[in-house]
Amino acid sequence: MFEQINTPSFALGKSYTDAFVKAQGLALAGFERITELNVKTFEDRVKASVEFWSAAAEVRDLEGAKAIWPKGVQLAKESAEKLYANNQEVFGVSLKTSEAIGALAKGSFDATTQATGEAAQAASDEAARQVGAASRKAR
Repeated sequence: MFEQINTPSFALGKSYTDAFVKAQGLALAGFERITELNVKTFEDRVKASVEFWSAAAEVRDLEGAKAIWPKGVQLAKESAEKLYANNQEVFGVSLKTSEAIGALAKGSFDATTQATGEAAQAASDEAARQVGAASRKAR
């Protein structure tokens, strides 16, 4: 009897542990991709800013300031566009990671439900068999 209770418990524990390890791997892969996207965007924007400020440092008169003004506006516009695009990519990666973890959890719960149902059915069949055997003995 102890074996009938213990075996499914260990199987469920192993199933949940496997699902957790897979989910953690998916989460770390998603985090790695998001970090990669953010670092790439940050590097790109720093490079563009350094180039602009290097050019701006060379401005010595009003004409030079007038010439650099459109470049500053363009830098601000590009930075906003790049940050928006990066945020969209990060959101997409987060969404895909969440969907993958959700599918993994659903699969794990479905497998657990099926295994538990089968174990319960086997225990029920065994109990019915034992009751039937005891009833035949009593006659």
